Amino acid sequence: MNKRLFKTVVNIDERDLNSNDIEQMSKLVTTFYGQENLRYDLHTGHIDIIQKHSHISKIFFNDDSRFFEPPSTPRTDLLRKTKDILDRYFEGDPVDFREISVEIEDGTLFQQLVWETIHQIPHGEVRSYKWIAEQIGRPKAVRAVGNATGNNPITIIIPCHRVIGSNGNLGGYGGGLERKRQLLSLEGYPVKELKSTRKVSSK
Repeated sequence: MNKRLFKTVVNIDERDLNSNDIEQMSKLVTTFYGQENLRYDLHTGHIDIIQKHSHISKIFFNDDSRFFEPPSTPRTDLLRKTKDILDRYFEGDPVDFREISVEIEDGTLFQQLVWETIHQIPHGEVRSYKWIAEQIGRPKAVRAVGNATGNNPITIIIPCHRVIGSNGNLGGYGGGLERKRQLLSLEGYPVKELKSTRKVSSK
């Protein structure tokens, strides 16, 4: 099950399901999470982390625990390392997320290029959608870069919260704009200087 289908599943109203449907949904979600996973608690909800083989393959905000609830204690060395780095990050340390081994199996070549470029943005700094488009050799594809950024499967570690509009607007964020502000503030970026709009600038 891919992430898009997963989002569809967790948005289903249980009142529309019978017991057999709920059982099937639980199986689908359990398969999506795989064998090794972790729930990391935040002040504003939590993120779920999925390990596949020797890499982190997905990290996403998820406030729905109806069909599956990952453990809060890491069971592998990689999940422990990921948790330790996130702990340091949320304590205010300028960590390098590239210390965490990640591998994304989904996505087009274009999306992969966007995500790889975002992965290089340093702690406490921001880059624009336009800048990313130029870095990957597609200077006119600013809107497509915005769409790819919104589909980032490994939130925070691939720091799409560090991507803003070139005219200083905040841009969008899959975890919500308030979380984006909080993450940038945590890194010491002057968030108050950014404009609150979802429109992605192509200028």
